[in-house]
Amino acid sequence: MPEKELRALLDAQPDILWGFADISYSPYAERYASALVFAVPYGEQLTPETYTEERFENGIQSARVRLEAVVAEIEALLRSRGVRYWVPPVAQENETELLAPFSFKFAAVNAGLGWIGKNDVVITRRYGPRVRLSAILIDAPFAYGQPKTRSECPEDCTLCMDICPCKALKNRLWTIDSQRVEIIDYQRCNRMRSAHIPRLGRKSACGLCLAACPFGQTSKGQKRDDRNADP
Repeated sequence: MPEKELRALLDAQPDILWGFADISYSPYAERYASALVFAVPYGEQLTPETYTEERFENGIQSARVRLEAVVAEIEALLRSRGVRYWVPPVAQENETELLAPFSFKFAAVNAGLGWIGKNDVVITRRYGPRVRLSAILIDAPFAYGQPKTRSECPEDCTLCMDICPCKALKNRLWTIDSQRVEIIDYQRCNRMRSAHIPRLGRKSACGLCLAACPFGQTSKGQKRDDRNADP
């Protein structure tokens, strides 16, 4: 298994967060032992002062393009070594449960990239929640990251809840055993986002709760302090 080659390829992208997760918790463990998880920063790290829906969507799409290029490189490497792998789709399977076949978020916390915030997204210390996630399931073991099992959000922080336009967040601190419904009314959030389809031709990206998160923010004119950031 070309673990050293994979690590060298990813180390050449120093702004991308990544790690390996044991996916024995997943039904996909019958075919794949591990997940290689990525967190690519959005093209623009917005704050509430700089946020617009259009700028947020553009940041998401720039991260998507970059992520696809990195994943393609890794796929080529795995194919050349004859390693079985699968890239799970991002798309949700239906509009009822709003779940993708494989949870990138849960894989990310198991790889140690971050924890689930009060806004129900992965929070990293380096970028906060302003990242796009993806994963590749690989039929091989690796040196795994240390899973995050509890929220590192301050108990008294309500910035994401205060800014949420549909008040879908429930002020609950996540643990590894938490259910999504305990943290967010995801159907209410989805209805609000879907209401913009006639105007935008798509759901609203709505990243206000991400922009408000203090993790990963930098003051104007200052460099980001990565000394305590995720590896």
